Amino acid sequence: MKNWKINSWRNYPVKHIPEYPDQKDLDDVLSKIKNFPPLVFAGETRHLKEQLADVVDGKAFLLQGGDCAESFAEFHPDNIRDTFKLILQMSLVLTYSASLPVIKLGRIAGQFSKPRSSPVENIDGVELPSYLGDNINGMEFNKKSRVPDPKRLFKAYSQSASTLNLIRAFSHGGFADLKKVHTWNLGFIKNSPAAKKFKDLEDRIADALAFMDACGINSDFNRRLKTVNFWTSHEALLLPFEQAMTRVDSTTGEYHDTSAHFVWIGDRTRQLDGGHVEFCKGIENPIGIKCGPTLKAEDLINLCNKINPKNEKGKITLISRFGHENVSKFLPKLIRAIKKEGLNVIWSCDPCHGNTIKATTGYKTRPFNSVVKEVKNVFECHQSEGSYAGGLHIEMTGQDVTECTGGAQKISDQDLSSRYHTHCDPRLNANQALELAFLISDEIKKNAAYSKKNIKAAS
Repeated sequence: MKNWKINSWRNYPVKHIPEYPDQKDLDDVLSKIKNFPPLVFAGETRHLKEQLADVVDGKAFLLQGGDCAESFAEFHPDNIRDTFKLILQMSLVLTYSASLPVIKLGRIAGQFSKPRSSPVENIDGVELPSYLGDNINGMEFNKKSRVPDPKRLFKAYSQSASTLNLIRAFSHGGFADLKKVHTWNLGFIKNSPAAKKFKDLEDRIADALAFMDACGINSDFNRRLKTVNFWTSHEALLLPFEQAMTRVDSTTGEYHDTSAHFVWIGDRTRQLDGGHVEFCKGIENPIGIKCGPTLKAEDLINLCNKINPKNEKGKITLISRFGHENVSKFLPKLIRAIKKEGLNVIWSCDPCHGNTIKATTGYKTRPFNSVVKEVKNVFECHQSEGSYAGGLHIEMTGQDVTECTGGAQKISDQDLSSRYHTHCDPRLNANQALELAFLISDEIKKNAAYSKKNIKAAS
């Protein structure tokens, strides 16, 4: 790390970073953002890393979820609340089923930009630059909107700060109190099979809390019953902004990217000699690495060693994304390589990105059954390899959208146009996400028990 500097990534090739028409305008914006208050703090980042170390040891589970890409238009306190509620619900299902604490990590308060498969978009013979996310350009298909505008970063920062402010209030202001679990239900899922299961779970938890209260253990005396730690994350894609938000911790001299607690490197930007890896190796934040079908075991080992040379627990999360049919083809090789090298990593499953298809109606979608299959295939693979599947990474929303087909609601291709609101990739709605939590809870319990058995045998 001796040769690393906050701007050393600029000496390396970088992909999926836009070219701004006016460099001076961009530099002026970034110099102002550099002096803005941090969105998160070094102490929080360290605390998250400590919690993630428990996942490495099979003592906790990581749930990471939220929007594919946040948008300026959908910014609303109700939407933030509903995503927060949904993650609380899913966490409760997984905690109760697996008897493990669940680390709650949102794709929120900064997940604006997205790498695109093509730099241009063509509609009716008109070709324009692709939409790259609201913090870069506009979704509207016209020449002016698609020009990268650095001033959009001000609005992205402002919305991230406001989102974090509301999340902190929800997390520590009593909203997350287990005694209020009955208020977490989202109105539109009350008649779904998942909601009925959740109601049964609520009742069991209420009975447990009543017993604890009779014993003198309640949220009046134990803050852990009424508060939660809720962390934020996004892809560290737009490096000029990430650099501007990176600060030196006055107590340690370490660099922390204060735009989020956790950032990840995408499957399209994880080049060993690339700027994104160079940037992430120098910051203290926990780092995610998306692992797709093109990733070779040797390159994965080199990536882990480059970003985490001290083999620190909680530093690296490997997020597999193969598609349900490809898990057994690609994942075992990576698991074996990591085990052979003795690297401390969290294995998390992203069952969304590898299962994206085009529906008969032309909409991009994800079949719910394919999502469930990938998660189950990943858990089976980890069990057969003697490793711990410690996380789930999903694109979802608390809104009642129709973007992914299937599930208990039986959303069809024809239903997609009803409420297709995403600015980028299709998201599981609250019904589907909660249903997924119930469907995989047994797998998590079995995997956790299998992992504990292996750890005990190894010690």
